[in-house]
Amino acid sequence: MERDGRIKPQQLLDFATAVHERCGMPSTEARLAADTLVQADLWGHQSHGVMRLSWYVGRLKAGVCDPRAKPETIVDAGAIAVIDGKDGMGQVLTAHAMEEAIRRSRAHGIGAVALRNSNHFGTAMYFTLMAARAGCVGFLATNASPAMAPWGGRKKTVGTNPWSWAAPAGSQPPMVLDIANTGVARGKIYLARQKGLSIPEGRAINAEGAPTTDPAEAIEGIILPMAQHKGYAIAVMMDMLSGILSGSAFGAGVHGPYQTEHRSGAGQFLIALNIAAFMPLKDFGGRMERYVAELKSVPLAQGLTRSSILASSKRARKRATAPRGYCCPRIRARICESLLTRSACRRRSPIRREAPENPRAENARRCRRLSDRAGEWRCAAAIAQRCRRRREPCRNRRARPRPCRRPCGR
Repeated sequence: MERDGRIKPQQLLDFATAVHERCGMPSTEARLAADTLVQADLWGHQSHGVMRLSWYVGRLKAGVCDPRAKPETIVDAGAIAVIDGKDGMGQVLTAHAMEEAIRRSRAHGIGAVALRNSNHFGTAMYFTLMAARAGCVGFLATNASPAMAPWGGRKKTVGTNPWSWAAPAGSQPPMVLDIANTGVARGKIYLARQKGLSIPEGRAINAEGAPTTDPAEAIEGIILPMAQHKGYAIAVMMDMLSGILSGSAFGAGVHGPYQTEHRSGAGQFLIALNIAAFMPLKDFGGRMERYVAELKSVPLAQGLTRSSILASSKRARKRATAPRGYCCPRIRARICESLLTRSACRRRSPIRREAPENPRAENARRCRRLSDRAGEWRCAAAIAQRCRRRREPCRNRRARPRPCRRPCGR
């Protein structure tokens, strides 16, 4: 890790891979799961990045997610397939299902795959981009644990149920859409809670039905749909495809990655359209290039310096971040260390940190870490007092500090 807190993407990828491997995943699959998280961070999508690593580890340790599950094809009917994921890692199962959809589209012009008994998979666009790079138009829908109520209600029964489209665009980067049906993705609310930030008004209501800007209240309460009743209706239809049609759980029967007591039951629905079956791929690419140019040529609204088209902002963030490294806050480093020392994934991190200038202060700061399960601050009062009493730095900086057993009020 650099002195300014930045970490090279390759280091972060190696670390996340090692954690998944030590939790029982095969090397190739561990690399895939890790790559989805690092790519999300590079896209500026921290709510679906390495922040989620501790959640996945918790589920793997609890046994509600099988690190070595082998998907089974239940229905094999030409362009259509139904796959049972057997509670495997969501990223691995979804990549397998998208590859299957692409393969079937080569033979039939279209491939449609329903995936049951899956898990959370991170960012949807990671998998629809697989189709775009293969010369297909890709679609992916998933259901999720309840986050919002039916329009006008106060009980959570409908998930955010994200969906994504991706298509090649000739010499331009692929055109990508990846959205949840709530006004904000639930992961972004968890990220706001972790950073101690408030959320914008109009995004959620608390358990009593009152508007709130407190992310903790929003998580316990209800996240509001995008476009009011329209977002709710789209979420219901996505659950119909990914939950009901796939034969997986749906509605309140789906459980998210934020807990370790229940199997997920999440389902996904994937489509790959082979562009060459409709027109030559080169012609499609040329038409997409003209369309993108047309979208970017519109006059700018007052106060804006550039127009935006779908994934352009994420591409720009990745171009800016990759050469310099990802800005990894100290809190993120402590989470990584906590995972290595307190879980079954006991392996020295490939991330190397410089020796602190003030070992005593650094030792005290490292005590105030996040719990890998609950995400709450540990009290550093006891270790700091011990350091002051000794009047010397701790000689073993790698030692795991003991948390204070009494609240310090901070």
